[in-house]
This record gives sequence, structure tokens and C-alpha cells, in this order.
Amino acid sequence: MEAEAFTDIGGRPITLDCQDYTSFCREFVVSSPKVSFYKVMCCTSLVWLVAYGVFFFTEATAVLTCAILVTLIGMMLFIHCVKVDHESLLVIGSLGIQVSSSFASGRETSSFIELSKIKDIVINEAIFMNQIIYYLCVLLKDPSEPEAVSGVVPLFQSSKPRLNCLVKVYKSCQEVLSKCS
Repeated sequence: MEAEAFTDIGGRPITLDCQDYTSFCREFVVSSPKVSFYKVMCCTSLVWLVAYGVFFFTEATAVLTCAILVTLIGMMLFIHCVKVDHESLLVIGSLGIQVSSSFASGRETSSFIELSKIKDIVINEAIFMNQIIYYLCVLLKDPSEPEAVSGVVPLFQSSKPRLNCLVKVYKSCQEVLSKCS
């Protein structure tokens, strides 16, 4: 399949790429736009202009040094720890689910949930500020009581797709998981 354009809960564009490997294995990749060079330059310029303004009145060179260091460290932390380029959900009907995130710096994180620990995949709703948002999550089985839920693992936490995108992923995940039951 090819990538489809959707929006996140903030109205920013995201893309959903669905890849069928077999009838028991499907991958969903939600991608966010890259970091805007224009926004980075505007933020950097603003911090440095404020630093130069303070330097003009105080004549303390430490202000300029601190502004440069804060800007560089802030950008590195943002790119390495905050900005997620894409999140993927790999559903393997006979094994389980792998959730991965790729950051702008190239760092990747992955986690795997065994099929035996999965009770269901659902679309849940939450109240956030003054709006209701929807998110896809995996319900985990309670080992001591099979009908109970022991935990919830939210999916696509950084990209936060809207309901229309989540419904497409949900239906496809249910299709794969139902073939294994």
C-alpha cells in the first residue's frame, strides 16, 4: 500500500504508511514532518538577540557564552530526546506486536509485546485540556485473572493521529489478530 495523508490532533500533517508482508504480518508507520529549518533559525535568533540585548547593557561576555551554550544544548536535547520522526507498529499475528520510535537524531527505541500478554487492541478516549482525544492502545492480560486488564500500552504517543487514522489502523490490526484466534 502507499502512504496516506492525515492530520494529528493539532492539525499538523502526518502520513500513514501501511505495509502488508503476509496475511499474518502488517506494519503501520506514522511519520511526522521534519524539523523546520526556519523555526530553528527563528528560535536561535530570538535567544541570541535577547542575549546581545542583555550584553549591551551589562557588558558581561558570560551572557553571550551562556546563550550560545543553552541554544546548542537545547537543540541537541530536542533532536535526540523529543522530536520523533516516525513511529511504527508491527503486528505479527503469531508472535505479538512491536512498537518502535525513530527520533530526529537517528536514535531508535523498540519494545515488543508477546501475543500471549495481549488481551485486545482498542481505541480509547481521554480528556485533554478542553478537548476529547482518541488514542490506540493495547490492553494487557492480567496473568492471575485472564478476563481482567493488567495494563494499558498507548500507541503512537508522539504523532497523536486523529480518529480517522486510528480507525484504519485498528481495523487492520483486528483483521490480523483475528486470523490467529
